[in-house]
Amino acid sequence: MINPFKNFSKKKVGGLILIFVIIIAFGFGGFGGGFNTGNQNNIAKINNTKISTQSFIDYLNASGLSQNVIKDNIDKNIIEELLSALISTTLLDLEIKDLELIVSKDILIKKIKKNKRFLDENGKFQRLKYEKFLLTNNMNAPIYEEKLKNDILKKHLFTYVSGGTKYPKFLIEKYYREKNRKLNIHYINLDSSYKKISEFTNKEIQFFLDENSEKLKQDYIDFSYVVITPENLIGINDYNKDFFNKIDDIENDISKNIDFKTIVNDLGIKSITKKNYINLDNKETFENKIYELRNNKIDILEDDGSYILYNIENIDTKVPDLNDNEIKVQISKLLFQKKKYEFNKKIIDQIKDKKFNQSSFDMLGREKLQKNKINSVGDDTKFKSNSIKTLYSLPLNSFALIVDEKENFFIAKTISYEDENIDYSSKKFDNALNEASSQNRNILLKSYDYILNNKYKITINENTLDRVKNYFR
Repeated sequence: MINPFKNFSKKKVGGLILIFVIIIAFGFGGFGGGFNTGNQNNIAKINNTKISTQSFIDYLNASGLSQNVIKDNIDKNIIEELLSALISTTLLDLEIKDLELIVSKDILIKKIKKNKRFLDENGKFQRLKYEKFLLTNNMNAPIYEEKLKNDILKKHLFTYVSGGTKYPKFLIEKYYREKNRKLNIHYINLDSSYKKISEFTNKEIQFFLDENSEKLKQDYIDFSYVVITPENLIGINDYNKDFFNKIDDIENDISKNIDFKTIVNDLGIKSITKKNYINLDNKETFENKIYELRNNKIDILEDDGSYILYNIENIDTKVPDLNDNEIKVQISKLLFQKKKYEFNKKIIDQIKDKKFNQSSFDMLGREKLQKNKINSVGDDTKFKSNSIKTLYSLPLNSFALIVDEKENFFIAKTISYEDENIDYSSKKFDNALNEASSQNRNILLKSYDYILNNKYKITINENTLDRVKNYFR
């Protein structure tokens, strides 16, 4: 939308495409009550055209928003957004006037008589339905027709700006070919180029750990917990009122700072103790959930129908112990990721510096070379969308590092394009024409946006705006 509030100091307007949506939304919006004021100060100005405070209040009253809704959203810039919408509408009115666009009475009548809400089952206009609509919406014919006329004029404005541009056939054909162009590539999976986790020596792992000791420090915790179910709490397998009352009693004991051992002894449930525990696998287990909540010394949590009462007895933050085989594997995985990143970055840098060539490509595994045909720039069945777009943006015989959905990395080379011809009398051509025309309209609207930014200067009276906002506070 045209949004003068994006940057008051620059006094710019922009986003013309979205203005239309706002205008339609407010053009036939609600007609809820609001407030009245005799204050005629100006709240905004577009070049020499002033927008009075009363005009803005009338706009608020016609928006269908209650005072409570506005009040509840006053700190979320609802007043600014509504004023922005009014400025957008006013600005378009100025453009319509400047371009001398008009709507005749005959066009208005035809528009009304073709409105489906006013037609009977035979498709004939019914005056009674029209009058009932006006009565229901608290409008008379002149008001409705004025709104309808403004709506048509705004549509004409957008047609004036973006319409009337016809794409020549050769450009439609070019658009179609580029969109449906097939790309043949050669690629090599880099997985075999990385040093495997099992190949790292103890010395390499220890050096990596020493080098990153502060970053790799983790919390080792000692804790105890009990799993509480209806069966071990009340003797029956039923989640009834007695069960939940006892759970409430446990929570009350926790809030009274009664220690874990006392609570567990009263429950008569044997606790489980873990020493030097660390979450290595990120699986959904009781222990891992307790580990994630380790900053809460004692608490009770729910897990799939069971309740776990736990107590954190000690937290020791230290460098991982490589004598623990599971931890050693985890550190090895981190080292693998680091080396993988460095290997990929080296290739990217070589490509960027134009030092990566066919010999470099072959050295990565000529015997592992694979071929693939990408059916279009939107074909992401094999590789990620961003990788496909990168490949299509490159000249033939170029190299690129690409990735698939499983985060596997490949080095790829663009080999050749296959273009598809289009029949001018086919449905494909009609679809391409519509798509290309829509794309062209968007480009034109953005250009028109730029023109408006330079054509109109918007000034906001912030003191008046603050007075309006204070009314709702």
